[in-house]
Amino acid sequence: MNIEVFRDYCLSKKGVTEDFPFDEKTLVFKVMGKMFALSGLERTPSQVNLKCDPDRGIELREEYDGIIVPGYHMSKIHWNTLFIESLPPELVLELIDHSYDLIVAKFTKKLREEYDGL
Repeated sequence: MNIEVFRDYCLSKKGVTEDFPFDEKTLVFKVMGKMFALSGLERTPSQVNLKCDPDRGIELREEYDGIIVPGYHMSKIHWNTLFIESLPPELVLELIDHSYDLIVAKFTKKLREEYDGL
């Protein structure tokens, strides 16, 4: 999967916006203002950071050693860095969904009502 396909999929999800809050090279995707994915656009090969359940993160790092690693500049417990061009596209899509769902599940009641109203 290339970075454009990654970007398009993230933006297709409900309530998602993109911006560059850190610098002009790091693209961040947020759902209702909460970050669920980011990518260093100048990194080669293409890399993205996604939130992940800690136990699943460990399993993924073991299964895809060197292709899924602890999150670069992120909490190593809750975030993974994925080399998306070296992974099956279906897995990348599944992990985007997983990251997104983790964030949505933690919404406050007010934020959930706004989200549901979209």
